[in-house]
Formats: sequence, C-alpha cells, structure tokens
Amino acid sequence: PCAVAALVVLSFSGAIGLTFLMLGCALEYYGVYWPLFVLIFYFICPIPHFIAKRVSDDSDAASSACRELAYFFTTGIVVSAFGFPIILARVEAIKWGACGLVLAGNAVIFLTILGFFLVFGRGDDFSWEQW
Repeated sequence: PCAVAALVVLSFSGAIGLTFLMLGCALEYYGVYWPLFVLIFYFICPIPHFIAKRVSDDSDAASSACRELAYFFTTGIVVSAFGFPIILARVEAIKWGACGLVLAGNAVIFLTILGFFLVFGRGDDFSWEQW
C-alpha cells in the first residue's frame, strides 16, 4: 500500500515536470521545441547508477570507486541538463520565460528520479529491480 502510494505520487510529479517542459516549448509565445532535447538527459541520468550497481560486487562497502564515478557522471548529466536551456536562452534560441519553465521542469523531474531511487532502490522485497 505504501509503495503504491509512492508510485502514484512519483508518477504525478513526473507528469507535472513534463508539463512544465511542454509549456516551455508549446506555448504560442515561445513556439520553439529546442528545449525538448532535455529529454535525452532525463533518459541517460540513471544509466551510470545502473552500471555501477551492476559492476560493484560489494554493496556493503560505504564507498567504492565505481559508485563515486557514477555519482560524478550523474552530477555532470544533471548540471548539463540545467545548463542546456540557459545556453539556449543566452544565444536567443529560446526566450527566457521558456528557459524558466524548462528549469522548473528539470527540478521536478530530477527530484522525481531521485525519489524513485530512494523509494524503490533499497533492495528490499519491493524494489525497482523486480519491475
């Protein structure tokens, strides 16, 4: 029951974040779809974590080089996702209002991804690995 409620909340927050992203693209005043390339960052963000989880054998260790490298790459992906709309607005490919909506969407989506891993990544009997 608790996991189902968490899944509903996470899916709702993901929908809110994608709504911000789509508003930054599809509103007639903005009308440019360049910010949709941020979706690539959403998809590649968890990949370093998946690779590090697969490679590291000792899950009891407090820290491993592979896990730290995965954190580093994930941080780079997240920072790039926030920097991309700022650069697009700076070179006037998109308007600053669209940049603000995309940044708000980024914050919500990345917090949703983090929440997903915090709720379902514990490795107990109800984890994302079973999906």
